[in-house]
Amino acid sequence: MTLADLHPGDAATVTGYAADVPERVLELGLLPGTAVTLVRRAPLGDPLELRVRGFHLSLRLAEARLVEVTPDA
Repeated sequence: MTLADLHPGDAATVTGYAADVPERVLELGLLPGTAVTLVRRAPLGDPLELRVRGFHLSLRLAEARLVEVTPDA
């Protein structure tokens, strides 16, 4: 499962990456073990608004598809 598969309100933990992820994604704090929550999607589905480490960030759908997560129970 990737960040792109989450629905608004879903919480998950980053577990790894599906491919070579842009360095920008790592610099934003999406490192393995990081808790994330999908806040909302833009009206056309791209970008996604995530809550990560106490702040909100927007991530393109193409980049979100590269970040693997495990949903929180």
